[in-house]
Amino acid sequence: MGTWSGQPFGNDAAADWAWELDGAEGWDIVLEALEAVLDEDPASVDADAATVVIAAAEVVAHQRGRATQSDSYTESVSAFVDRVPAPPAEIASVALRALDIATVPDGELAELWADAGEDEWAEANQRIREALSLPPLVAPAPAAPRKRTGWGWGKGKRES
Repeated sequence: MGTWSGQPFGNDAAADWAWELDGAEGWDIVLEALEAVLDEDPASVDADAATVVIAAAEVVAHQRGRATQSDSYTESVSAFVDRVPAPPAEIASVALRALDIATVPDGELAELWADAGEDEWAEANQRIREALSLPPLVAPAPAAPRKRTGWGWGKGKRES
């Protein structure tokens, strides 16, 4: 795994996954990444899967107006959040559960960071955890406009 920082998108697996956001039309890609580890033994989650979970959790933080990383590596994230409708209401709690699994101390990714003797990764994950635990800073997306049909907007006759 190529890693250049402890930030959510500071590694090859997360950066590659972020490119997939460009073609995504909804939150399924994020939910799939998060849910992939929910039924796993935390100690058995491989490092690449864990990094994608962390990145997906950061996407949720971005949507809530609480991004912890905003740089050239998150341009796809910002474009995604601006383009797609609001996510399911429970996405923050799913992201928190998945983040807890992906970052357990005896997990493969945590052990790699411990071997490197770096605190940046744990600190970055804590910032994401805090961002997901706080209320959103952005207002919920407005409801889609009601579809108007026929004359008189569905009444079957033209109104004067």
